Amino acid sequence: MTRRSITIAAWDYDRVRAIMDGRVAVEGCDVNFLPLAPEECFHRTYLNREFEVAEIGFSPHLIALSRGTNDYVALPIFLSRMYRHSAIYIRTDRGIATAADLHGKRVGVPEYQMSAAMWARGMVQDDHGVPPAAMRWFQGGLEVPGRKDKFPLNLPAGFPLAPVPEGATLSGMLAAGELDAVFSARAPSCYRQPGVPVARLFEDYASAERAYAKRTGIFPIMHALGVRADVLAAAPWLAMSLCKAFGQAKKLADQDLFEVTALKIGLPWIGDEAMRTRELMGEDFWPYGVEPNRRTLETMARYSFEQGLATRLLAVEEMFAPASLEAIKV
Repeated sequence: MTRRSITIAAWDYDRVRAIMDGRVAVEGCDVNFLPLAPEECFHRTYLNREFEVAEIGFSPHLIALSRGTNDYVALPIFLSRMYRHSAIYIRTDRGIATAADLHGKRVGVPEYQMSAAMWARGMVQDDHGVPPAAMRWFQGGLEVPGRKDKFPLNLPAGFPLAPVPEGATLSGMLAAGELDAVFSARAPSCYRQPGVPVARLFEDYASAERAYAKRTGIFPIMHALGVRADVLAAAPWLAMSLCKAFGQAKKLADQDLFEVTALKIGLPWIGDEAMRTRELMGEDFWPYGVEPNRRTLETMARYSFEQGLATRLLAVEEMFAPASLEAIKV
């Protein structure tokens, strides 16, 4: 079989470095790996379709899939996952003591459809009884003006979402008191600025997130691995090759977390933290594949539909390349 040259674009996570440095090969492929920060990777992937294989935002993927406009086919390789209690920043002078107090507040968001914001909104609704429509939403760049959604939204008529004023940023508006809160994966620059009354809603977010994980069994998915549809159609075996390679690379990264002879990761108690996480979330606490993630995926599908992102409620099996549904068990 002739080897296929592919470019893989993704951030340099510990769980992909064995592919980056060649310790793990992708069967049948010669790999050119581009380590790109997610914002650049998404921009070049969604707008220009530059890469055969790329890290993709999973919320935008569900939106495109529901509309039949997905240029990339997802594999159940979840490169980025994160609980998002930490992503809610508030003015401390607006009477916001709990998430329930967000009702009626002016809330900024870089992209209404982004995975981090979708998960945070879902948690606020499910756990604190505040649906998205009960807040007034303002969309714009966190630090640089002009950021916009990648796909048209599917919001009901009259939904309270508006762009921020031209030239404004969410961080600037939060600092000036023009917003009451911001939902953002990145911390706004005004957070912890001397004299600026801005804090996280959940300052002890780790405790809140551990309690959420124990209660729900959910580990929110942010990004997956995608293969350009035309590439996968020409080389259907590529789905299995990628799943095997990325699974092997993650196993090597998992082993590094528990290395105690000489620490490979520059945190003095990394082994203890890894063990506590394993006790809470199971032996494979960052699982790939469909079945170990079914509850998380079903919740994400529900949130996407309920929040006016996906145009229909998606089934888990249609989210991924058919050949990858059992691939992680190989």
